Amino acid sequence: MISVELARVLRDSGLEWKPARYDVFFIPDRGLDDRVFVLSDMTIDIQPLAGGAAITFNGAVEWSLDSILHGEVVWLPTEAQLRSLIGERLVALTRDGGEYVCAVDVGNEIAEYRDAGASNAYGQAVLALFELGLMEPLRPTLDAVGPFGRESRPDYSGL
Repeated sequence: MISVELARVLRDSGLEWKPARYDVFFIPDRGLDDRVFVLSDMTIDIQPLAGGAAITFNGAVEWSLDSILHGEVVWLPTEAQLRSLIGERLVALTRDGGEYVCAVDVGNEIAEYRDAGASNAYGQAVLALFELGLMEPLRPTLDAVGPFGRESRPDYSGL
């Protein structure tokens, strides 16, 4: 799996995430950085909102979180998802000693990105393609305020 640190850098570089079933993510800055969540029909679901999505937690009794906007979580793309993002620029993934080497066509040369994990090697290649301007940075639209947004929560302050 891609590292949390690299996932944050990819998100901040413009990697768009359109939540889908079985995607993996974590919730930063709430004491849950070390927990990984998976979107599924049973416990964690996606509720489409105008301009974004809310991730809802159904039957989560261990902690109090009913929903969170997808812009507040960090996607942990799988190896296959990262490979798909690289697309036809991918030349090969090989092993060299204890490292995976992701070779990518960057136009006038083949660049190599190395890591102990294949997912991180792919992730470094995706990041490099963004930085080289060879992959259009995709910015997710801002989460809409809707049934799970801040303004739609009831105000109980007068009780």
